[in-house]
Amino acid sequence: MEANLINSATSVIVLHEIYGVNQHIINAAHKFRNAGYDSCCPDLLGLNRPFLYHEQQKAYKYFIDKIGFAEAALQVQALSAREKSKGYESVILCGYSIGATIAWLCSQDKNVAGVIGFYGSRIRDYLHITPQCPALLVFPTQEKAYDVQSFAGSIKKDNVKVHVLEGSHGFADPFSSEYNPSSCFKTDLLVKNFMESFIK
Repeated sequence: MEANLINSATSVIVLHEIYGVNQHIINAAHKFRNAGYDSCCPDLLGLNRPFLYHEQQKAYKYFIDKIGFAEAALQVQALSAREKSKGYESVILCGYSIGATIAWLCSQDKNVAGVIGFYGSRIRDYLHITPQCPALLVFPTQEKAYDVQSFAGSIKKDNVKVHVLEGSHGFADPFSSEYNPSSCFKTDLLVKNFMESFIK
């Protein structure tokens, strides 16, 4: 989904989960647009339709086998450069799950002014990266694969703010069985405050 320009100085690139560009991601992009920012949500999978939630294993295998984090990061860096070349003062990446990890991987890119990541569990594989821009990371209290509290406490970077909110992976997705309305509301406030820091 390409942005409908509204004369904003900021472009937000919303990065999807393993499922691709589904209604949750489209709604997330619309939410930024309704707040006054230009936004888009590129399809990093290159498919005609997103995977469904019950196809989780199939979707993960497709991403790892066909795309991978390195290739996805290159796609996002190219898109960030394109957005910056349009004249935007700030390009912000907002990613969910694998999208959050991809945003983290792009956080040293000169064209990226800020990074927002929701439950980017694989960020733990890339803690050697120090973002060169402000980063907001939001994690759930519960993850099956690792200890969230211990991991969140290990991210000690000056320009990274980490929040752990009640819920499980997917708590900010109203279409997910893990949706947590209270935590989602709190993330909206965190994102609002983060985005306002880029307004001059």
